[in-house]
Amino acid sequence: MLAIIGGSGLYSLGDEFKLEQQAPRATPFGDTSADILQGRWHDVTLAFLPRHGPGHKIPPHRINYRANIWALENLGVRHIIAVNAVGGISAEMPPLTLAVPDQIIDYSSGREQSFFEDGDEAVTHIDFSWPYSAQLRGIVTEVGLQIGQPLVAAATYGASNGPRLETAAEIKRMRADGCNIVGMTGMPEAALARELNLEYACLALVVNWAAGIEDRPISMQEIMANMEQGMQNIKSLLLGAARLIQQ
Repeated sequence: MLAIIGGSGLYSLGDEFKLEQQAPRATPFGDTSADILQGRWHDVTLAFLPRHGPGHKIPPHRINYRANIWALENLGVRHIIAVNAVGGISAEMPPLTLAVPDQIIDYSSGREQSFFEDGDEAVTHIDFSWPYSAQLRGIVTEVGLQIGQPLVAAATYGASNGPRLETAAEIKRMRADGCNIVGMTGMPEAALARELNLEYACLALVVNWAAGIEDRPISMQEIMANMEQGMQNIKSLLLGAARLIQQ
């Protein structure tokens, strides 16, 4: 089964989603961000989880990533497409760009990073050389070609801690490190999915230029407008990918 993790701007799948059941929030790692909704979206069966909870009340550094990923796997989910709102760093990442990153650099701190850190499990080292599923990335890219939706098919995601936006100096450092986009929720979500052998990909919507790229302050009003405008394209890609996965 496919699960969609909704990020900022994607809090539901709309009236086309017909709820069949929902899972309780409790897990061995605490509560999930919200009830996991299972049902039919158009002609596909999937699960949906809003990462920031109902009403977007959970900041990035407080999300219980372990509970979310464990609960999805426990429901039988094998594929996850995670939607992330991000800032653009490199020239090919202006607002409203859609990207499917293939790499990530983790600048976050203070988050529960692993399922294997409480002494109850043997030390486990996952291969994280390529943090995203090539299969899922290929599916999303193929759907983009089919529906005529431009996509940047490879990028490096810089995962900051939040909830504040980054400084211009931090973005300069990330750009020097090779990051093309910056967001706050990419890690440890991707690594936790790998620990449970789940196919995981990120679909990122650029909603603003990152700090210092333009010589003006970042406008939250512009971010919200870009988020709203881009989410319809996100949903079209998600639906097409869900149909291919279900075949």
